[in-house]
Amino acid sequence: MEAKSSNRCSFWLPKKKRSCANTRIESSMFCGNHSQRLEGQWIPCPIDPSHSVLQENLEWHVKRCPLLKQTVALSGQRFYQKGINAGNEEEEKLGSCCSDSLVTSEMKRKLLYSMSVSQFHQLIKKIEAVHGGICKEIDDSYLSPEACNIWFNKEIDRKLPFQEKHVLQQGSILGNLEEIGALKRCKINVECCESDLKEKDDNSVSAVVEFGAGRGYLTQMLADCYGIKKVYLVERKSYKLKADRSLRQKENLVLERMRIDIEDLNLNAVESLHGVPYVAVGKHLCGPATDLSLRCCLSRQDGESPVLRGLAIATCCHHLCQWKSYINKEYILSLGISKDEFHIMTSFTSWAVDDDHGSNLPGVDDIDLLASNAKEEEEGEVRDDSLSSVEEVVKKMKPMERAVLGFKCKQIIDAGRMKWVNKKHGLDSKLVKYIPASISPENTLLIAG
Repeated sequence: MEAKSSNRCSFWLPKKKRSCANTRIESSMFCGNHSQRLEGQWIPCPIDPSHSVLQENLEWHVKRCPLLKQTVALSGQRFYQKGINAGNEEEEKLGSCCSDSLVTSEMKRKLLYSMSVSQFHQLIKKIEAVHGGICKEIDDSYLSPEACNIWFNKEIDRKLPFQEKHVLQQGSILGNLEEIGALKRCKINVECCESDLKEKDDNSVSAVVEFGAGRGYLTQMLADCYGIKKVYLVERKSYKLKADRSLRQKENLVLERMRIDIEDLNLNAVESLHGVPYVAVGKHLCGPATDLSLRCCLSRQDGESPVLRGLAIATCCHHLCQWKSYINKEYILSLGISKDEFHIMTSFTSWAVDDDHGSNLPGVDDIDLLASNAKEEEEGEVRDDSLSSVEEVVKKMKPMERAVLGFKCKQIIDAGRMKWVNKKHGLDSKLVKYIPASISPENTLLIAG
């Protein structure tokens, strides 16, 4: 199985979130189509870098790019500010003088395999020491709030899609917000919440901003169960079967869907949010999107800024994280982890949920159990110091050992985010496991209020 995958093209397809499945050509890491990129024939589209174009066709393409009309319309919006949440130049200089361009999965692998075996083992020891010092406990917080019973009991509009695993995740996210006091439970029904909001209680929350909203069904549940009356959905992609139609049918609910990259969103410039208390939510905000959302919510606040009452972000896809956008570089450097080591750590995180071991870990919810299982696999084995390359060492690692390392790296990355929210902005923040790993292995929730 491993030999077969090693012959595949290494080109990363961002929209499909996987590597190209074609066979790579001889003496190259890429297939015939994608090898041209190495020769400089393919370049990112200047309008939207998520897709590429042949350099010879660039002039023709920029006049007809399907996203041109959207980009022109977006540039006229007050809340659009290119790169406002991307990370500033001073942060980028920390730890490196390298270019701030995107570090791809292939580049991260090259960093890993360019290490000596001794450097690799030293990095593993460093990760284990750091994890032991800062990630002592991440509590389980699997909540099913009473307010969400209409969803749990399927008492919702039959036209709304219902998948139990998603409903359980959404309910637990909202339950954790309720537990820290950011959301108010309706004692009788949703109408009681609406009347409370009209009384303008200083502690009431009247709006929600959902980052990476997708179709918007996390916010749909929040509006159904907690009486939120202002809804802002932030999503750069276009989706069918959105919750928007159902939300718009709610009486007195104001909905604004902002099709924009979180990196470019100036939340302070959204006039209808000025001075409004709100909660920020995100379910599975991939890689750097979590860091961009934290900057968007918590940076550059002033008297007219929206009032953040609570935050709940379910993190995922740590292998996509970038040094440039990461929110707490200062903290990572203080741990003795360099920029290159950070990128290698993000590469390790994919081992936590890859297919090599995931099917063998049903219902495993605790990293200590993973670690003990990994130790059992290693009993009686002696490390082979004759291995000449890191690539050989990685291939020799047991799946459980790789999983443990991946989870530790994910938790270190999330711990840095939590500490940034706490130290820089004084919010009471913590990490919890909001759902069993048998439902989703990406089960870490950053909450603050």
